[in-house]
Amino acid sequence: MAIIGKVVHCGVDLLLVSACLAGIKRNTGLTVNVDRWENAEAKKYTRKYLNVGESLYDYAVASMASSKYCKRE
Repeated sequence: MAIIGKVVHCGVDLLLVSACLAGIKRNTGLTVNVDRWENAEAKKYTRKYLNVGESLYDYAVASMASSKYCKRE
């Protein structure tokens, strides 16, 4: 059971890092430069990982925008 908990914890941590990188990209324009990497598989999976973060970021923004507890300033 402890191994499953650690795997879930690491997975959630990876999702949070990906969402944080998406927020940095949206606010500053800075992103991970995967074009310099030689390994095509690493490029492919890193792009997928970053796209998951973009989706999470979009979902979080949409949820907050529709919430009565948040407002735009």
